[in-house]
Amino acid sequence: MSERHPIIAITGSSGAGTTSVTRTFEDIFRRERVTAAVIEGDSFHRYDRKEMKLRQAEAERAGNHNFSHFGPENNLFAELEQLFHSYAESGTGKHRKYLHNADEAAPYKQEPGTFTPWEALPAETDLLFYEGLHGAVVTPEANIARHPDLLIGVVPVINLEWIQKLWRDKKQRGYSTEAVTDTILRRMPDYVNYICPQFAHTHVNFQRVPCVDTSNPFIARDIPSPDESMVVIRFANPKGIDFQYLMNMIHNSFMSRANTIVVPGGKMELAMQLIFTPYIWRMMERRQRARGAL
Repeated sequence: MSERHPIIAITGSSGAGTTSVTRTFEDIFRRERVTAAVIEGDSFHRYDRKEMKLRQAEAERAGNHNFSHFGPENNLFAELEQLFHSYAESGTGKHRKYLHNADEAAPYKQEPGTFTPWEALPAETDLLFYEGLHGAVVTPEANIARHPDLLIGVVPVINLEWIQKLWRDKKQRGYSTEAVTDTILRRMPDYVNYICPQFAHTHVNFQRVPCVDTSNPFIARDIPSPDESMVVIRFANPKGIDFQYLMNMIHNSFMSRANTIVVPGGKMELAMQLIFTPYIWRMMERRQRARGAL
């Protein structure tokens, strides 16, 4: 953790909704005039799209049917931790981009599914912002969770997470239901061992809970809307959180535990704005004091 060079990390599984949370933070950064160095977790995968397919085929031939992007063998955990450590120390570090599609790849004149070359982070940023699968991962070799100043988990209930992944991969990537189901099953051991444990290290968790029947996610025709959901917000340390203010500002919200508030799904973005804008204020105030003390 660093006062001069703070780090915010959003962590969640594929299909969890971390991208929506990122958009909310982008709005806060723009309004508060905060310059963030943005890191996508996909850029710390070990293999590009073609090589990952080859490695997966090799693993299956060898009898390994649980080869996935969730586990340590297919990610650069040490390099990600080094980036966090370097940024916290000096506001510098190395990063790259993963080019998901043709639109992202076109400016770099590369194929989709490839990485750009490693390069230095932009100079003079106010904070580092990470969004991806492993912002709070802890293994015997790497402890990424110890570095961020603010760790946020995005964790829909599991059936909703699967519905969101099925919808995205089928509608946007052209996969079949069977192909997406195979991916979910293949990832399950790494999901249990490397994704779920992260949410014990996060400072705030957002869990969307649908209020409609999602008992069979594999036949769902659409994603339950925010208005058909509630969001459970759990604070690891509720000291300083003004729950009464939040309930006054967010109608139909209530506290379910001493460290947990439940809000209507359509108010999730408002809740994030109310909760995290003061966090950003405090980060920037501490940063200014630390820089002024040099």
